[in-house]
Amino acid sequence: MKILFISLGCDKNLVDSEMMLGLLTKNGYTLTDDETQADVIVINTCCFIHDAKEESINTILEMAQYKDQNLKALVVAGCLAERYKDEILEEIPEIDAVLGTTSYDAIVDAVNEALKGQSYEHYESIDYLPDNSKVDRVVTTGSHMAYLKIAEGCDKRCSYCIIPKIRGHFRSVSMEELLREAESLAQQGVRELVLVAQETTLYGKDLTGKKELPTLIHNLCKIDGIEWIRLLYCYPEEINDELIEVIKTEEKVCHYIDMPIQHSENRILQRMGRRTSREDLVAVIQKLRKEIPDIAIRTTLITGFPGETQKDHEGLLEFVKECRFERLGVFTYSPEEGTLAAEFEDQIPEEVKEERRDEIMTLQQEISFEHTQEMVGKVVKVMVEGYLYEDDIYIGRSYMDAPKVDGCVFINSQEELMTGDFVYVKITQGREYDMIGEVDYEFTK
Repeated sequence: MKILFISLGCDKNLVDSEMMLGLLTKNGYTLTDDETQADVIVINTCCFIHDAKEESINTILEMAQYKDQNLKALVVAGCLAERYKDEILEEIPEIDAVLGTTSYDAIVDAVNEALKGQSYEHYESIDYLPDNSKVDRVVTTGSHMAYLKIAEGCDKRCSYCIIPKIRGHFRSVSMEELLREAESLAQQGVRELVLVAQETTLYGKDLTGKKELPTLIHNLCKIDGIEWIRLLYCYPEEINDELIEVIKTEEKVCHYIDMPIQHSENRILQRMGRRTSREDLVAVIQKLRKEIPDIAIRTTLITGFPGETQKDHEGLLEFVKECRFERLGVFTYSPEEGTLAAEFEDQIPEEVKEERRDEIMTLQQEISFEHTQEMVGKVVKVMVEGYLYEDDIYIGRSYMDAPKVDGCVFINSQEELMTGDFVYVKITQGREYDMIGEVDYEFTK
């Protein structure tokens, strides 16, 4: 039986998808990327914001059309299935099986029952944590990098966020299981581990009462074959001196941190339910830059949160100018049913949200261009990710670039390079987000 698997949403969702793929292939199913050849289609959905919800629904409806052709079973898993468990089968009867966010370990049963013509639904408690200790993931990000999901759920309860209601309370994966998984990934050729969770900085606190992320990183750095470790989703209020020290001193840890802050103005931060102030944010950014001068800081912002005034927006612009983030993304506020913020009366018109987003991104484009210009003439370590035949140039990422969300380094090389290779590149040109350079063979040798 051939299965087409579609994974939507974030990298944390992708890890769940890769676990399901591992279970399916272990049980004799083969994979295809052609929907016209698939006996079964599995869609792991997202519904974090309106656009993600719309994409998930449209994908389900598009794949359901193949029921009139070759498709024998349609399985839907993940966040949309969890959030709308009472409506999804009624609204889309073409679906044969549904799995909630913590039920992905039942994927084989779901597919088997669906192929028998039996409707199947399975929902565990949202605070359940599947045991992945015996699952061999099918890595879909290439053989050279993989995401390592170190925890599930969140306890922050931000007023705009639906995640705690569909992903449950914060709970860490045991260190033993994570190290086993990382060892397995390294043996498969993975050279970069990207650590992800709803909030990576709290790793281990629910297990031992202490933040164990620095200890986990130290242990991961001992694994042969792993050369880069990258940190995403680090909440600013949880970044402490111990974590900064491990980023600073462990050679395998990229001088890069993803630190979502969402806003800078205290009134809006308070309404969002965030646990920081503008002063706190400036302090942690200054400390990071002082201790690790070459660190690349990525953040995300929300424009048009209910009650955001023009003064608040201008304050946010000033904050971006002051902090000069190396990497920054901006989302317009999306009111999500079931969240506190969706009930606020002072909602912002969509066109205002978009205008404010565009204004911040225009500013950030200038800052990003300045950052890339500052890199001209410097030599940086780059991981090769592929080759563009039409341009006769290789493409890769520096320590400053997380996969899929940041820029690229285009590499001119006299010799053939392989995906996953690390090379030293002298930057010759800086663009808005990307850089161009040549392999520095003398430096490499």
